[in-house]
Amino acid sequence: MVEAPPTEEGWFALHDFRTVDWDAWRRAPERERGQAVEEGVAYLERHEQVTDAPAGDSGVFSVLGDGADLLIVHFRPTLDALNTAERRFEQTAFAEYTERADSYVSVSEVSGYVDDSYFDDDAEVDEGLARYIESKMEPEVPDDGYVSFYPMSKRRQPEQNWYQLPFEERAELMSDHGDVGREYAGKIQQVIASSVGFEEHEWGVTLFGDDPTDIKDIVYEMRFDEASAVYGEFDEFYLGRRFPPRDLRAFLDGEPVPTADEQADAETDETATEETGGGPPPGVTGGDGGGDDTADSDDIREALDDLDIYAGKPHGEDVFATVLYSEADTQELFDEVEGLRGNFEHYGTHVKTAVYAGTETARSAVVSIWDTASAAETAAGFLSDLPGVVARAGEESGFGTMGMFYTVKPEHRGDFVDRFDTVGDRLAEMDGHFETDLLVNHEDENDMFIASQWRAREDAMNFFRSDDFRDTVDWGREILADQPRHVFLA
Repeated sequence: MVEAPPTEEGWFALHDFRTVDWDAWRRAPERERGQAVEEGVAYLERHEQVTDAPAGDSGVFSVLGDGADLLIVHFRPTLDALNTAERRFEQTAFAEYTERADSYVSVSEVSGYVDDSYFDDDAEVDEGLARYIESKMEPEVPDDGYVSFYPMSKRRQPEQNWYQLPFEERAELMSDHGDVGREYAGKIQQVIASSVGFEEHEWGVTLFGDDPTDIKDIVYEMRFDEASAVYGEFDEFYLGRRFPPRDLRAFLDGEPVPTADEQADAETDETATEETGGGPPPGVTGGDGGGDDTADSDDIREALDDLDIYAGKPHGEDVFATVLYSEADTQELFDEVEGLRGNFEHYGTHVKTAVYAGTETARSAVVSIWDTASAAETAAGFLSDLPGVVARAGEESGFGTMGMFYTVKPEHRGDFVDRFDTVGDRLAEMDGHFETDLLVNHEDENDMFIASQWRAREDAMNFFRSDDFRDTVDWGREILADQPRHVFLA
């Protein structure tokens, strides 16, 4: 019997192709067209920001040719999330001016052709391979550029039956096929998603690239390898150009998209990123009802960096937290959070969710930490229904700081708590200080964080720059199991 390679599935994909009823659009009164654009933009922006699920990505593209006018691509961890996204679009006024031209449902997949050791529980998987596979399982839509989508299958003819070849032969052919793809690393991002049992074809292939000729070239070269030349069957190809949701009206008015202003903004952002190495994250340590969030982040990062405290850099290592305060019983709160946490742990962007009990106040904190600000923000929607929630960190009056997470060596826990009491007495004497609490993980008493409330940002900065804080940091190096971590609120 011919061996089937093992597979592992990741996020699901929906490619939703739409044609615009241009006659109906031209006849519609401006008031109705304005409403349609407003609802269409709102839908697209919410899904690009992934407010509908704990993780995922979406993008909208202007399609060239007669196959469709628009393509909306959704990647989500569950098929149910795609189902909801599909139906929510139909509720918008904009949907009344479109008809579905085509659609494709699939699920991202890696198979034993990549590296059979990945599926061996006893084998040690190379870290680079693991990262590569994760990127394939949880695909992203690039912020800019072109997309090509096409469905394909492997041939099952009497003399050309892919599924009757021995595994070793198939693996060698796929390796040769992959060699061509690897030549385009950095130019083309490929998403290979299985549609076996979902669609007429067996895979949906999505190619993203800044230069459309790179897309043409990779497909052309792959046609000459045996896996494609002998065993590949292809259907219609779609080519599109990504544009931001706010350009929907420009698209409908026949203007170039992305608009010139948007392209200039993107170039400016790219230049700034190259010059600064990424810049501060969109989340900040606290809120004061307004002000410059970037300045808050930069000031606190700089102060902590001077003290050799990890503050979310280098870029790419930032994590983002949603923190909700509750006056409910800590055990009751933990029981509720444990159920939600089981769902969060299915997502690769989830870092940690835990309940912390206050030692100076009668409230607890639910802390949910994620790799991305959007995922942390989405998690907040699920956590806001927990019992007894009274506030969200960053939304209090004045200026709040949190995120100084400490893991203490068990033998020094008592020393740490005593030291906090001493520092707390010093804080009580400082101008602009309202409240500071030490919160302890309900599951691990050695895992703690400190939350403070101040009159203004500068009051908090005065403490970060003080000798008392510096001395505490120096003292703590010997009793902490790891360096303090400063996370940023989503």
